Amino acid sequence: MSDNQHFKFSNAVLLVPLVFVLLIWSVYWAELSVGTNFNKFGIYPRTLSGLRGVFFGPFIHGSLKHLYNNTIPVAVLLAALFYFYRSIAWKVVLFGVLFSGLITWGIGRSSYHIGASGLIYVLASFTFFKGVFTKYYRLIALSLVVVFIYGSLLWYIFPVKDGISWEGHLGGFLTGLFLAIILKAKVPKTKKFEWEKTDFNEEEDPFLKHFDKDGNFIENLEKEDTDDIQVIYNYKKNNED
Repeated sequence: MSDNQHFKFSNAVLLVPLVFVLLIWSVYWAELSVGTNFNKFGIYPRTLSGLRGVFFGPFIHGSLKHLYNNTIPVAVLLAALFYFYRSIAWKVVLFGVLFSGLITWGIGRSSYHIGASGLIYVLASFTFFKGVFTKYYRLIALSLVVVFIYGSLLWYIFPVKDGISWEGHLGGFLTGLFLAIILKAKVPKTKKFEWEKTDFNEEEDPFLKHFDKDGNFIENLEKEDTDDIQVIYNYKKNNED
């Protein structure tokens, strides 16, 4: 399977990030319109009612800055996920939201945990580790891009700043790593040259025949005998008047 056949652009690459972004902005707009907030629908650790936040929490944001900071990363990472890993993309999103949310519910502080940052950490962690595990050059390149752009996110899986749900970030990071290990992605087979194959025979290779055992180039390589080429000329006599 070639790269172009495997990494095929589909409608989901644009549609899924667009729909998700529209949803989180619509929820925030609804909060402003009603004059309230939906924080109570976020994850509240170790309470039965707080479990609803596992699925509702990623769509709720506490401020415009919070919403803006999450919009671009989630859109970019979702697009990359559905382009490079479309066969398992939905599993990553659904299981990512579920597992990271449950981890936050289990280890989080007694407060409402909201925002799409948990999903962002799932996507960033999965994309990085999966590219490394596949050892496929294009996916490794994607991993390096993720590290270059979002590498600083790693610090926020620790309690380095008040007011940030580091528990949600940690849950997302661990979930992304876990999913990268257990989910199998379809990766194009790397094309091998003849000399990389296990059944390669150096003595039969036409190129290597031009070199001796010490690696010196053989100028007058003995050629195989070929049939002599005969050229026959036919002369036509001109008729005299």
